[in-house]
Amino acid sequence: MKKSGILNRHLSGALARLGHTDLVMVCDAGLPIPEGPLVVDLAFRAGVPSFAEVLEGILDELEVEGAVAATEVREANPAASALLDRLFPASAPPAPGGPGLELVPHEELKTRTRQARLVVRTGEARPFANVLLRCGVPF
Repeated sequence: MKKSGILNRHLSGALARLGHTDLVMVCDAGLPIPEGPLVVDLAFRAGVPSFAEVLEGILDELEVEGAVAATEVREANPAASALLDRLFPASAPPAPGGPGLELVPHEELKTRTRQARLVVRTGEARPFANVLLRCGVPF
């Protein structure tokens, strides 16, 4: 039995199958999920688990070279916006230890979600708590 890291067998296994440039959407409970990607639904109750705790847990285990979120997060969800800024600092080139964050209109983010290999649905009940991660390599 695993003693640390992500214990959910479905999520842990799905992360292990990802490769360079694969896309992973970590989303709130309300994002429409298109047909196609594997979905690991962690939502239990409104707010549980939170977007922050799921995203931070995934980033502990996944090498990420890029991230995309909705422009609307800036005004509609200051807490998620601050989290994304902390985890994906803006710089060119990306800062050591993390990629920069690209912002696009929410409708475009939903369109890009169709290309995701994995969608991880959280119980987050605040708007625009969504980020599309592009997998990197650790070498």
